[in-house]
Amino acid sequence: MTPTTPTTLVLAGTGKTGRRVVSGLVARDVPVRIGSRRAEPPFDWQDDTTWEPALRGADAAYVAFYPDAAFPGAARTVGSFADLAVASGIRRLVLLADRGAAEAERCEQAVRESGAEWTVVRAGFITQNFSEALLVERIRAGVVALPVSDVAEPFTDAEDIADVAVAALTENGHAGQIHEVTGPRLLTFADAVGEIARVTRRDVRYLPVTPEQFVSSLTGRGVSTEYATQLAGLMVEVFDGRRANVIDTVERILGRPPHDFAEYARKTAATGVWDARAESSDGA
Repeated sequence: MTPTTPTTLVLAGTGKTGRRVVSGLVARDVPVRIGSRRAEPPFDWQDDTTWEPALRGADAAYVAFYPDAAFPGAARTVGSFADLAVASGIRRLVLLADRGAAEAERCEQAVRESGAEWTVVRAGFITQNFSEALLVERIRAGVVALPVSDVAEPFTDAEDIADVAVAALTENGHAGQIHEVTGPRLLTFADAVGEIARVTRRDVRYLPVTPEQFVSSLTGRGVSTEYATQLAGLMVEVFDGRRANVIDTVERILGRPPHDFAEYARKTAATGVWDARAESSDGA
């Protein structure tokens, strides 16, 4: 790689979707720069002095805001980043946004107004949250408690999100498009947890709780009150039925069906990540 070789910056490049975007770009021989606090140069959403060095020499970026594009204040930060990105020579921005969340829609608007060639990839609840985030501990413990009732959700696999994002970053025809990525069918959280219980052959159940109970359970595990409250608020906002529909984006763009939750559950169970005995070995 030479200093003038176009590079794609992948923010949250070690996260659920980001690291899969990195893998997809590498498979296409696209030079990649990982944007994370531990990368070199480092990138930190909360420290805008790290943005310009990470952008230097890049011509495209995958923009995944941490902790989430739907959290309060995200649009202001994403907008500032997008403006700097364009001023630094970025030509194409692909934003990961939450389906149905008001703040995420403001993030979309900020990216559209930046002057970049933009694409929005909208996704709902990411399937891998059950195995690569806080919910893995709850599955191991046997009870998944969330402030969501029997509302259905088209759980979206991170692989599908990443593959659509890679297409938008590397192919023509995606500029000015909003790609809503969903799984192939609707499930409630009780349905999803039931499938995990079936493939793990363990007693795992879903328990709907109040937002206050959810916040209390998170803070009891050491999560900050601010983050817990914002997460609870987001879940109450979006899990009201507004996302209870399936869209054919994956098949239309990638020419294959999206990954089904049952397939994910079966493959993930085989790794042992949900085994109760695994709780003591990973330090959570």
